[in-house]
Amino acid sequence: MKDTIISSTGISKHFGKLKALDKVELNLKAGAILGLIGPNGAGKTTLLYALLGLTNFKGDLEVLGKDPRRERATLLEEVCSIPDTAVLPRWMTIKQLFDYVAGIHPRFNRNRAYELLARTEITPQRLIKQLSKGMIVQLHLALVMSIDARLLILDEPTLGLDILFRKQFFEQLLTDFYDEQRTIIISTHQVDEVEHILTDIMFIKSGQKVLESSMQGIGERYLELRTSGNASEKASQLPWLGQRSLLGGKAFIFDGIARQQLEGLGDLHTPSLADLFVAVMGREK
Repeated sequence: MKDTIISSTGISKHFGKLKALDKVELNLKAGAILGLIGPNGAGKTTLLYALLGLTNFKGDLEVLGKDPRRERATLLEEVCSIPDTAVLPRWMTIKQLFDYVAGIHPRFNRNRAYELLARTEITPQRLIKQLSKGMIVQLHLALVMSIDARLLILDEPTLGLDILFRKQFFEQLLTDFYDEQRTIIISTHQVDEVEHILTDIMFIKSGQKVLESSMQGIGERYLELRTSGNASEKASQLPWLGQRSLLGGKAFIFDGIARQQLEGLGDLHTPSLADLFVAVMGREK
């Protein structure tokens, strides 16, 4: 049985009357790649901060068997993160940055970091302030992938990058970091770009968990029907979760309806995460 990486019960965090997190539960096994998906202000970053021991909260939480509130220093020997704003000391050269990280982190492998940067245009003598935003993200990724960590937490890691950098980022993440004993949590708005690498998803809204499932479970539970004409009218009479217009027809998403009930009404697919997210959030309204 795979190790439990995260185990939590009733994580809550309030800022006055605002419930940033409201009794959220999250349980994750080693080897999972979790997509944490929600609108702005949903509580995603607050949840990640709780996992990293960067904020106090109510409830029970263990990350790698440790309580982030009391054992943060020990925990961070095995956890790495890239925040939504990847800030590095701009006055340093790349070499100076690696010297610094090697001095403070016992699991940092300097040679591996240089190997990863060899595939980019970033050289050891360049100043960080001379790097583009895309290069900064590449450098930050090389740093965290050169640390022997069991858990990697990414908060909107490719925000503001062009599509080429985003594609390269996730390809490198899978190729050079991920294995069955390492776990990744990705908070992102670019759902379509990470859907193919996720093993699990969590939808969160207004501090509450709206949906948690494995990707396999999504395919078993939800169906999207693309239909037109009279068949569209028949489909609309069934209890659908969400619908949207298509060129010449409509697409309906159904929750828990047997495939046999929908066969003959149109084309059946597993809905994309983006379309499922819109449908679920629309239901929550």
